[in-house]
Amino acid sequence: MSRKTREDKALSLLGLARRAGAVAVGTASARRSLRAGDARLLLTANDASPGQLGKVIRLARRRDVPCRALADRSRLGRALGGSPVSAVAVTSESFADRLLDRLAPTEGSELEGAQRR
Repeated sequence: MSRKTREDKALSLLGLARRAGAVAVGTASARRSLRAGDARLLLTANDASPGQLGKVIRLARRRDVPCRALADRSRLGRALGGSPVSAVAVTSESFADRLLDRLAPTEGSELEGAQRR
């Protein structure tokens, strides 16, 4: 399966997770979800600034939550039904596992130091 197809399928599944109430959208919401221990996966936009994502990525690493870069901010936001988004925390173990399967680590997709639980 091509990277583009995997990305499209992952974005579609992410939209379903949003409709199911299984995501925390935006860096602030993702940080809250990570602090509360609810996040099972952190997805980031591949065009977001490192400064904007620094705190949320460090927190995910400390909490041993896997991190993946997915799409650009606009595509990530569209998949979630809104404006551009830099980070999304997936709070459902089931959705997180399914997304991780679709986003098997490829060069550049797994954020350095982040591991799957």
